[in-house]
Amino acid sequence: MNTDISLTIEFIRHTYKTNAFIPLHAPQFDDRESKLVNETINSSFVSSIGKFVTQFEQDIQSYLSSNSAVAMVNGTAALQSALYLAGVGVGDLVITQSLTFVATCNTIHHLGATPIFIDVSKEHLSLCPRALENYLNQHAELCDDGICRNKNSGQTIKAFVPMHTFGHPAELDKLLVISQQWNIPLIEDAAESLGSTYEGKHTGTFGRFAAISFNGNKIITTGGGGILICHDQADAAYAHHINTTAKVAHPFEFYHDAYGFNNRLPNLNAALGCAQMEKLDNYVKAKRRLASQYQSFFASSRFDFVTEPSNCRSNYWLNAILLPDPALREEFLVKTNEANVMTRPVWQLMHSLPLFQHAERDEQRNASWLAKRLINLPSSPVLKAD
Repeated sequence: MNTDISLTIEFIRHTYKTNAFIPLHAPQFDDRESKLVNETINSSFVSSIGKFVTQFEQDIQSYLSSNSAVAMVNGTAALQSALYLAGVGVGDLVITQSLTFVATCNTIHHLGATPIFIDVSKEHLSLCPRALENYLNQHAELCDDGICRNKNSGQTIKAFVPMHTFGHPAELDKLLVISQQWNIPLIEDAAESLGSTYEGKHTGTFGRFAAISFNGNKIITTGGGGILICHDQADAAYAHHINTTAKVAHPFEFYHDAYGFNNRLPNLNAALGCAQMEKLDNYVKAKRRLASQYQSFFASSRFDFVTEPSNCRSNYWLNAILLPDPALREEFLVKTNEANVMTRPVWQLMHSLPLFQHAERDEQRNASWLAKRLINLPSSPVLKAD
């Protein structure tokens, strides 16, 4: 086995102090989660009505210093709601990145729109502002009615969606300028970046909307769950309404005044989330400490550790390294997983999937380069002090 690979396996086992299977990212619970979940069960309010749903929304809103937060069944539902509220519909275009999880693009498709794939930055691993500007200057026009359209097809470009990949923030200041110049709403796919900041401000609070995930593998979890962040409180109120089947409040009548969704987070899941929120700061500290240990270890190897971009404070949701060539990447993946140390490549690039292979895209040079070299490492927080 390659010496650098065997030393990496040894380092990870030493860090996690186990010879058993080491997952990529596992949730951590104690008596606090059990207490709140049991309290919910005993109350009988286990569905979308209950005090923990409200408390969880308030906890997230307070943590992010955001204007509002709407709890959803998962991050995908939150992102779909964001796009829906931004007016995305049949025949529209939405700009995003090919280096992302498929849920980002599924939400676009479910609304009848089509993605446009723009390359990512090697430093931020997210939608590259320079590549975005190049695309818009060549292929888009801002019409007199204030709508940005594709020059060739005439289709409306309704939004663009950067994803804060592995918790590393996108270049939000530059993306906001582009959003304003071209009158295209910025929607943050912040599924992975709870606890990350850009120039001292939390991700998820820059765009008109943002979506955060609380899947079992995220920095905190509600089992399954997500949250929609709205810059405008009126948008949040409407999001609450339409995601509760657009039912008009009444003591006994069932009257619905719009097409609605049924995406509200159950109280049972929210109770778990409230307990997890109490530990979020400790999780972020532990994950940043782990990232620092990885960075020090890989400083003397042929593998480059992916560090947080400048002006950012990343939650390091999933730690990552870049290998010198694709062949060594493949060997690393095989050997580590054979040793019961879970590692993973980055997702298949969206434009390479049959689902989206006909979507418009730029050259994807950085995304393709990264996809051939990047590997995620075990990233569960190690909570014991060094």
